[in-house]
Amino acid sequence: MKAAIQLQKQLSILSVILFLFKIGAYYATHSVAVLTDALESTVNVIAGFMGLYSLYLSSKPRDVNHPYGHGKAEFVSSAIEGALIFIAGIMIINESVHQLLDQPKLKSLNIGMLLIGITGLVNFLFGTYIARKGKSLKSLVLQSGGKHLRVDAYSTFAILVGLGLVKITHWLWLDSVVALLFAIVIIYTGYKVIRKSLAGIMDEADTQLLQEMVQYLQDHRKDNWIDLHNLRVIQYGSKLHVDTHMTLPWFYDIAQAEQEIHSLEALIDNHFNSKIELFVHIDACKPYSCKLCAMPSCDKRMQTFVALQPWTMRNVWENAKHGKEPMPV
Repeated sequence: MKAAIQLQKQLSILSVILFLFKIGAYYATHSVAVLTDALESTVNVIAGFMGLYSLYLSSKPRDVNHPYGHGKAEFVSSAIEGALIFIAGIMIINESVHQLLDQPKLKSLNIGMLLIGITGLVNFLFGTYIARKGKSLKSLVLQSGGKHLRVDAYSTFAILVGLGLVKITHWLWLDSVVALLFAIVIIYTGYKVIRKSLAGIMDEADTQLLQEMVQYLQDHRKDNWIDLHNLRVIQYGSKLHVDTHMTLPWFYDIAQAEQEIHSLEALIDNHFNSKIELFVHIDACKPYSCKLCAMPSCDKRMQTFVALQPWTMRNVWENAKHGKEPMPV
């Protein structure tokens, strides 16, 4: 978490510097397309400092009032960032329409293009780096910030192309048209950020994460892990909350069951490289479980082993023991 906070500090400082560059480019050119870029950067500045606070908050340990920790602060921060991006897009559309009707003269395009070209290159390089680090650190704030910087860079490069066309053709209306087109892109970006953040707040299942975990457990299951069901996975910041029901041989004592839980936890931790909070409800096997049990030497067996029940997203998610119904062919 310390690494994520340090990166977010760098991102916040960089956003202020780039914002000043873009404001300078706007005053040099009076281009509404450049203003589009500058308005989006105000979102970067606000979101950067909000993200920094949310990372600090989410790093705090759980307490009596927050028994599951403070990880959801990242989702709230990301949702606000998405709303700000959306509002910036609306503001850009309003300014673009106004400029399209008035068509003021542009000036000093060379200086303006140089300034925003520098900001675009820096945004792309740093945004790519931040997004990758955010993914490795399991930080939604850093991932959102990195993606936002790259979108900002793409819009900057397109604005450069638009200004180049204006310079060549002297069609001033192209400046407003370019700004309008990218206002739509910005609004869509804001919608996606809000959508992902609300999904996290509502504990919407991350199907990709769940599929990866189910497949990994299936590939590394032990013979005495007879059944796994009611599996739920939620990620809050860098912490992974996993709870499930595991069926073990009915004759295992508490120490043996505890050992299997630790083995499952180590397996998940080794693959996902996250802080794991694992809750396992132990079920004792039943006579109908024997046909699914691959334990090679079990003197308690009451039915002949038929085949393992493959663990899939569908049957591991269900809150029902496997083996009661006939196995699918």
